[in-house]
Order: sequence, then C-alpha cells, then structure tokens
Amino acid sequence: MSVANRPTNRPLSPHLQIYRWQLTSVLSILALAVGALYLATWVIYAAASPRAYALFQGFNTSIAGRIVLGGWLFSAFYHLCNGIRHLFWDAGYGFGLKDAYRSGWTVVVVSLLATALSWVVGLKLI
Repeated sequence: MSVANRPTNRPLSPHLQIYRWQLTSVLSILALAVGALYLATWVIYAAASPRAYALFQGFNTSIAGRIVLGGWLFSAFYHLCNGIRHLFWDAGYGFGLKDAYRSGWTVVVVSLLATALSWVVGLKLI
C-alpha cells in the first residue's frame, strides 16, 4: 500500500462533533424547509379538489399568506445571490473581511430588491 492510499485518523472537516450551528444557516435551512412544505401542501390541495384549492388560494391571498409567500420568495432569492457569492469565493475572490461584509450586505440588498420587483411584476400580471 502506498503512502498516499494509507488511511489516516484525521477527523473530517468540519466534523459534526465540533461544528457550531450559526443563526444564519439555521434560519436558511428552516426557511427553505417551511417553503418546501408549503409548496407540497399547495400541490396536495390542488390535486384534492377545486374546492380545496380555492380554500388554499384564499389563504394565499390573505395578509398572512402573502407574508409567508414573500418570506419564502426572499429566501429563494437570498439563496440564489449567496450561491453566486460562493462562486466568487470558489474562484478566490472576496476573502478579505471588508469584502466579505460588503458582499454579504450586497446579497441582502439584491435579494430584497429582487423580491420587491418580482412582487410588482407578479401583481401586475394578475
């Protein structure tokens, strides 16, 4: 067995026993999970009957429903923008502390603008 193929006793990085959950990652996972359940519920109601779908659509057009949809939409845009940010990191750009903060705030602002723009366009199409 060559030296390169010999097993080592090093832990994986980041190892689950030492990884500390961050608020941003927990909220991100939670938002996408809730959004996926919301979408699945929407599809189930749509498949059940026209009356069930109308009931769910009634919730979607309420204030609470629009808040849920807006939050889910922001979460999707946030993940899209953050994915682009990570592509830049993979290419070796933006590792400085000031650059990281600047790109983080840029992701938030662009996500908010994209959410607002999509709401404006979506409401005009209705």
